Amino acid sequence: MGKGGDSAMTAPSKSVDQAEIKKSAANTKYTWAEVKKHVTPEDAWIVYQNRVYDVSDWYEHPGGAVIFTHAGDDMTDIFAAFHAAGSQAMMKRFYIGDLIPESVEHKDEKQLAFEKGYRDLRAKLVMMGMFKSSKLFYLYKCSFNMCMWAAAVAMVYFSDSVGVHVASALLLGLFWQQCGWLAHDFLHHQVFKQRKYGDLAGIFWGDLMQGYSMQWWKNKHNGHHAVPNLHNTSALTTDGDPDIDTMPLLAWSLKQAQSFRELRADGQDSAFVKFMIKWQAFTYFPILLLARLSWLNESFKTAYGLGASSANAEVEMKRSGLQYPFLEKAGIALHWSWMAVLATGFGRFSALYSLSYFLLATCSCGLFLALVFGLGHNGMATYDAETRPDFWKLQVTTTRNITGGHGFPQFFVDWLCGGLQYQVDHHLFPMMPRHNLARAHKLVESFCKEWGVQYHEADLVDGTIEVLQHLAKVSDEFLVDMVKEFPAM
Repeated sequence: MGKGGDSAMTAPSKSVDQAEIKKSAANTKYTWAEVKKHVTPEDAWIVYQNRVYDVSDWYEHPGGAVIFTHAGDDMTDIFAAFHAAGSQAMMKRFYIGDLIPESVEHKDEKQLAFEKGYRDLRAKLVMMGMFKSSKLFYLYKCSFNMCMWAAAVAMVYFSDSVGVHVASALLLGLFWQQCGWLAHDFLHHQVFKQRKYGDLAGIFWGDLMQGYSMQWWKNKHNGHHAVPNLHNTSALTTDGDPDIDTMPLLAWSLKQAQSFRELRADGQDSAFVKFMIKWQAFTYFPILLLARLSWLNESFKTAYGLGASSANAEVEMKRSGLQYPFLEKAGIALHWSWMAVLATGFGRFSALYSLSYFLLATCSCGLFLALVFGLGHNGMATYDAETRPDFWKLQVTTTRNITGGHGFPQFFVDWLCGGLQYQVDHHLFPMMPRHNLARAHKLVESFCKEWGVQYHEADLVDGTIEVLQHLAKVSDEFLVDMVKEFPAM
């Protein structure tokens, strides 16, 4: 059992004691095999620049339970991707000793040179000023979004035309999608150095304008960035990517398709699982249409303390609660208030008409949102937690960039995707403002070619076809394996 949780809450009473602890830790050496034994939240060791830290039970981590995705692993690069300069000072109290570099047998000289190469590239981008945001750009984006919202409201307020109302609902769905990208940028702290300002902007664009809880989103999205396309170790764990934790509705690999067998006494797939996996290439888009309804539900539960979307989030909420409890509750309440006024046509619409307007806006937004981030990762490589590659290869091989093509010009793709057309580059440098990603992309692409790392791009049409083909492939593998394993069926 680790001691990180205790060390986070208490400190030696005398400075001489603290000095002795540091001296003792500096003289303590650990092998990689020893580090790998500490992989659970209750007993979590992590490595940063060959120094070992015991962060056991540290749910008070400012970023939440995402820190446990790298328990028993090296967090050097994911730490750099997510934290401002100087953040490592907070880690001093968890320091327990040094890693013996020679004990890391899975890294040869070529791998070490590769890791040094991409760390040098990051340093170069910092020196180029690529992590500095343009406040004028974000003022333009915020203003444009509010104009979309005002137009959708005006179309309902000033018109009695069904066609105009349909257009308003679709525009509102697109507005919510664009709000998602803005909240994403602010909550990745791309815009402000002061993280509180980013959080407050995230509450405006998330809670108030979309009905999404900021803390729910951060818990889910930070976990996704740390371990993209990693499967949970089992159906009972939450150490994988929450964005592909889609069973029993969708499976992104044969292993995931079969993962629910361990939940049943007979060790077989339920009739529901069989049906959903068999037809998942056809149910994919209908499921996307309903995605926003699920996110609204999870956000409401999080903001009002009615439940959590994962085991990690549940513990985090019990231990720390909401970071901004009043603002989150108020933001969600005000969102539903203005939405109720709009969806009812300022009191003119019938209940059925109001519900139709709400569902059209909500379902179209789910499709607009999920289409973009679904293309970002769905159908790309998946890994088991214990066999994941290094940071750079994990981020690059699990991610797809989106280009113009099939009649969609690049400027439209850039606007629609809100920076996530450069999904690979964003995953490598999540704190880089979106307006700098195009320049960084050229350097990233060159680096990948130099080191022979797979780098994939596709346009909106080809990328969607790849996703559907991948789902169909998993379905076929699932059915073939099921017949082999249970031939009497």
